[in-house]
Amino acid sequence: MVNGMDEGRKRVLGIMASILVSRHLKTTEDLHDSRPNPRTESLVASAVQWAERILRRIDGTFANSTDDKRLPRG
Repeated sequence: MVNGMDEGRKRVLGIMASILVSRHLKTTEDLHDSRPNPRTESLVASAVQWAERILRRIDGTFANSTDDKRLPRG
C-alpha cells in the first residue's frame, strides 16, 4: 500500500507512527541505538499498522465519494 501513497501521506503516517512508538521508548539508549533490536522493530511495525488504520478511518469519515477531496460528510 505504501508504494501508491503520495509523499504528504507518507509524512503524516511517519509522524503518527513516531508518536505511537515514542510512548514505548523508555530510555535515551532506546532512541539512539543504531543496531537492529527485535523489540524496537516490532514497536515500529505495530505503530505503522496503527497509523495506517487511523488514516483509513479518517478517510472513511471525511472522504467525499464524488471527488477524492477530504471533506466532512454532512
